[in-house]
Amino acid sequence: MIRVPEVRLVGENIEVGVYRTEEALHMAEQQGLDLVEISPNATPPVCRIIDYNKFLYEKKKKEKEMKAKAHKSEVKEIRFTPNTDDHDFDFKAKHAEKFLRDGNKVKTYVQFKGRAIMFKERGELILLKFAERLAEVGALEGMPTMEGKRMIAIFAPKAAKKKEGGSKEGKEGGNKEPREPREPREPRENKEQQPAQPQPASRPEGNA
Repeated sequence: MIRVPEVRLVGENIEVGVYRTEEALHMAEQQGLDLVEISPNATPPVCRIIDYNKFLYEKKKKEKEMKAKAHKSEVKEIRFTPNTDDHDFDFKAKHAEKFLRDGNKVKTYVQFKGRAIMFKERGELILLKFAERLAEVGALEGMPTMEGKRMIAIFAPKAAKKKEGGSKEGKEGGNKEPREPREPREPRENKEQQPAQPQPASRPEGNA
């Protein structure tokens, strides 16, 4: 409900200006539409004469489009230990690749417990090996660092270089076209025509 005495009307098929609220409502009724507040905090409030249901539908549609465009990047965590085996390493690498392809960052860390803190070098080797595995889809933001009893490395997603490969193939394909051997065909045709020219003329002598 619009409870102010006056409103400012804007839109099509009307004269823009300030109207009494009762008059604006009457104008909306005559057109079979609704009087909708566009800017309720203005003085006086700004209204339009439109189809309210259509207005709500378009508003929700725009909100969905905005949410779809605003992709929120998350930070996914992957945990290792100094004794992580190859099977567990490969399993976690596949998950990390998926996270990076989806546009998320990946925070990996090696958790040291008790005396395992003595094997910091082993933890660094695991994280650097992980960086090599993810090189095609993720970039290491910095060298592994220690935070308490954790050695941490963060990976950011990067775009795959597909266009460069396609352009190289196009260049190679273009270089192969002028290399077709066309010149050697001409002498072969001449050689075949030369022996076909002479014809035997000994039949009249045999008849005599």
